[in-house]
Amino acid sequence: MDRHPHPESREAVSREETTLRVPFLLDMEYRYAVGQYGRRFFTELRDRARLMGVRCPECERVYVPPRPVCGICYRELHEWVEVGPEGTIVGWTVVRIPFIDPMTGEQRPVPYGFAIIRLDGAATCLYHFLDETDERKIRVGQRVRAVFREKREGSLRDILHFRLLEE
Repeated sequence: MDRHPHPESREAVSREETTLRVPFLLDMEYRYAVGQYGRRFFTELRDRARLMGVRCPECERVYVPPRPVCGICYRELHEWVEVGPEGTIVGWTVVRIPFIDPMTGEQRPVPYGFAIIRLDGAATCLYHFLDETDERKIRVGQRVRAVFREKREGSLRDILHFRLLEE
């Protein structure tokens, strides 16, 4: 039985079998434009150590990081509001497998805590590092606070990590 009943399919397979492939690792630097919302978010973070979001005029959800349109109501978002710097853990893990950190290009020291955090006043969550690696001390619903770098550059790395708050 012919695996490829159509002549075009046989041609495609034949071309693929004769295609020359050269494995090559290409290292390309690039800059990503964050747009006006990202620019304001990162500028506030850098200059004032403030976390900002935008509020929907229809459903009143606050998006952090900010975006130009509400994902629920499809309304344009223009009202900026400060959120956090405290929030609540809604999910977490402790990473114990070494890997190359895509933000720095260096191997990230393990173990480290990582959490999904809903900042006070926000309807969405931010993913970031925790200062704790003991699973017995971390839980969903736990309160955390952002710890900012002293010298900030305008990126999420301006937040060193989130510190667990005493209850």
